Amino acid sequence: LVKAPVPVHGKPDMAKHNGHAMFQGISENFQIGRYHSLVLENCDENVLEITSKTQKGLNMSLAHRSLPIWAVQFHPESILTPNGIKIFENWAALLNEI
Repeated sequence: LVKAPVPVHGKPDMAKHNGHAMFQGISENFQIGRYHSLVLENCDENVLEITSKTQKGLNMSLAHRSLPIWAVQFHPESILTPNGIKIFENWAALLNEI
C-alpha cells in the first residue's frame, strides 16, 4: 500500500475490469467513484488477482485466488459508481456459491 500519485476524493474515474464474476453484467470499461489517497501498488499475483485498474494503471479491485475474498479500492456505494448496486448483487451471488 502506497500513496497514490495524486489523492482523489469525491471524483469519478474510469476503470477496466478483467471479466471477474464480481463485474458480471457490467461493461468492461466502467465509471467508479474514488475517495482515497492510497493504492495497492504491488501484490503477489500468485495469491491475489488484480480484477480492475484505472486507465492510468492503478489497481482498483482484487480477488484472492483460493479464498472467497474480494475487495475494491473505489466506492461502489457512491453515486459516482453507477453500477455499484450490480457489484453488490454480484458479491451476494458469489457468497451464495460458498
